[in-house]
Amino acid sequence: MTGIVATRRVTRRSAHPIHLGAPLVFAVTILIGWQLLAGVVNPIVLPPPAAVARRLISELADHSLWPYLRATATSALAGAGLGALGGIPLGWAIAISRVLRHTLSPWIAVSQAIPAIALAPLLVMWVGYGMMPTVVLCALMVFFPIVLTTHLGVRDLDPDLIDAARLDGAAGFSLVRYIQAPLAAPAILTGLRGGLTLSITGAVVGEFVMGGKGLGMLLTVYRDSADTEGVFAVLIVLCTLAALLYLLISFLEYRLRESYA
Repeated sequence: MTGIVATRRVTRRSAHPIHLGAPLVFAVTILIGWQLLAGVVNPIVLPPPAAVARRLISELADHSLWPYLRATATSALAGAGLGALGGIPLGWAIAISRVLRHTLSPWIAVSQAIPAIALAPLLVMWVGYGMMPTVVLCALMVFFPIVLTTHLGVRDLDPDLIDAARLDGAAGFSLVRYIQAPLAAPAILTGLRGGLTLSITGAVVGEFVMGGKGLGMLLTVYRDSADTEGVFAVLIVLCTLAALLYLLISFLEYRLRESYA
């Protein structure tokens, strides 16, 4: 079986300077454009980057922002975990079962046409206000992308490789553990990577609609008081949180590749 795994080892790739330089250049370009535009626009509409930075540093330093960040991150991570817990097994089952695939695939496709936020009123009536309906909303937003990427990852496995693994003695759990799961993991992690960023969106939207004590609620307060600097500071925090979660999954994918390299 180890010979089969070895045939699919991934070659290590060294980091290219463009991987680090390109995002940095893009960020600097955005900041320069923002600063130039802020110089000709009313600061109530578009505050300058320095003012937003001062506001953000101030709120982080006095810990006034941390409770809201913690609430949003908790909702997003809990929802993403719940969505993955249901989505990965279902996607796997659809990929290996023709009956389930023909039975559920049309309904999964139809479900993608329903905006998850449209379910918010129902979640309020079923679960109530607060964090729990927000977690459920995040789970729904994460669930279907993970089902689809898991399905694709398992479906696209090389059948000759799987047959060879079976001839080599792999069967049942060992086949899944040592052959199928490592090979399907990149697709699954891609779904998780996108799902985590979607869960941040779901958490904020859920707090807008269904209440809560997170950054979505704070955005509502700043919006109602026309506090543009505060709105921009919260948006930067949300972008940073989404980027960190994205990088976390990318790191896990890298370590997985390294373990089989």
